[in-house]
Formats: sequence, C-alpha cells, structure tokens
Amino acid sequence: MTPTPLRRLSRRAVLLAAGALIAGCSRRPEIGEVRLRLATGPEGAVYRRIGGSLAEHITEQVPGATVVTVPSGASTDNIRMLLAGEVHLGLTSLDALITTDGRAPEGLSAICRLYDSHLHLVVMAGSAIRELRDLEGRRTSLGARDSGTEFTSLRVLELGRVKVDGRYLSQAESAAALRDGEIDAMFSLTGVPTPAITELAQRHPIRLIPLEAQADALFSAFAGPYTPAMIPATAYAGVPATRTVAVPNVLLARDDLPENLVYAITDTIFTHTGTITSAGGGGAEAVPEAWRINVRTGISTASVPLHPGAAAWFRDHKR
Repeated sequence: MTPTPLRRLSRRAVLLAAGALIAGCSRRPEIGEVRLRLATGPEGAVYRRIGGSLAEHITEQVPGATVVTVPSGASTDNIRMLLAGEVHLGLTSLDALITTDGRAPEGLSAICRLYDSHLHLVVMAGSAIRELRDLEGRRTSLGARDSGTEFTSLRVLELGRVKVDGRYLSQAESAAALRDGEIDAMFSLTGVPTPAITELAQRHPIRLIPLEAQADALFSAFAGPYTPAMIPATAYAGVPATRTVAVPNVLLARDDLPENLVYAITDTIFTHTGTITSAGGGGAEAVPEAWRINVRTGISTASVPLHPGAAAWFRDHKR
C-alpha cells in the first residue's frame, strides 16, 4: 500500500500553529487533509498503547491531519513497512534500526527519541531457571517475529552461547503460554511496566531473571544503543528490583514526509506530553512511558539522523 500523497504547508503556517498551541489559542491554520499511517506493535505491548496515544494526540493537535494505527510485530516489522511505503510513521527500538556499520536504512529518519525499553526475562516463581544459561534447551518465547524483542533476545542468547527451544509469540501470547506451562520463559523488550506482564504478575507469582552481565556484553559488542538499567521493585507485584539492559525507542518517519508537517508533529509531541500521557481516557496512569518524553533526551537519536522537520523544531527550541 502506497502512503497517501501529502500536501506541503508553509513554514510560516506551522510556526503560527505552534504559537497558537502554546498560547492555547483556538485559531489554527488549515494544512489540507492528510491521512497518516503509524505502525505500532502487537497485542499486550507498550508500542500498541503509546502508538495509539500518539495517533490520537497528533490527530487532535495538528490541523487537517488524521493518524490511524497499524498493528504489527513491532520494531523490525515497522521498519520493513516504512521502507515498503506501507506506513508513514513507525515505532522502533534503536538497536533494531542501526545496522552493523552504525547507520540507519536509507529513506528513514527519526522524529525523536521517546522512551527506553527494558529487556525482561520472565519465569514463573517456582521455576528452576535462575540465570540466562539455565535457558539451555528450554521452551523460550523470543517475542513476535520481526519484533525488537526477537532482535535483542537473539543477540543476548548468541553472546551467551545459549541455545533454546525458541517460540515466536506476542507479549500477550507469551504471558498466557507461560502461565499455562506451555513455555518455560519469555523475553520481552518493552516499557516499564508493560500490560501483559503486569496482568500476569497480578494473578500469578513471577520472577525476573537478572541480565546485568548481558547488559555489559551487549554494550561491549555493540557500543551505542545499549545501557545498563534497573526494572524497579514498584513495576510488578511481588517482583524485586532487577538489573537488566535498556534500549531507546524512536519515532521514525519516511524521509519523503514534508518537512513542515513533521515540524508540526514534533511540536505537538513535546508541547503536549501530558495529553499523550492521559490519552484514551485512562487518566494520568494510561501511558506512563509518556512521562519520559522530553526535549533534552528527545534529540538523542544516536547515529540515526533527525528528519529535517524535526531538526528544525529542535533548533527553534534550544534551551
């Protein structure tokens, strides 16, 4: 499916729109009807939740724009759809985007960094699995096909020289399979907390396997997109704080999106973060990852270039 042609709007119109938004003014210049497709993620994933919130938010705040979400396997699938012209915007983890030579695929650029995902390795509380090497030969969900979870967990297993009986399940499917004893463990690269794991922990005792050594190994092998991190004790019922690895998530755009349209999208994301947080009527807790969206970290997209429209917005809003 080829994305809908987009009408370029004047930079002056966008600047006026940004000023109107900041001032709370209801007068906004028309930019023509624009329908955008945003690739999100699978059922039970933060990508699905925050992608829906972003789509709703941009539709409300950018005059003339309508954003619809497209469910997907997540990161790698979203990159594929963007390159194929099936969507205009998409969410991805930074490690799945950067190739071995440190570059992003041609034709794609970043609007901004959003929040960081944490790699979860989840088992039931009574499991004999205590560390990564205990996964040897075990039935393990590697996430949905073409997801960031699949990409990162395979890297972890390869570096650790651990071979598993891999299954490819979405986060919701993984949690259900773990609960029912159909798998022994599940990987999940996602925001904290994530819905599928939250619901599982509320009904059944679970544990998170520490991945501190794996964080160091990833950083040494692929310097750039990985940092050591902690999943806090407040994240999941009955689960203590657990060391792991974090990976930034970015909002991508096709390079052929008009500069001024991307400028307007970037402006609304950073001007109305609180709206994103509570989008969908879920209150302040609806999308907790949105609290981590801010100008200071938003520009930090590593070796992935910013879309010219996003770069212009960051230049105009230096602090």
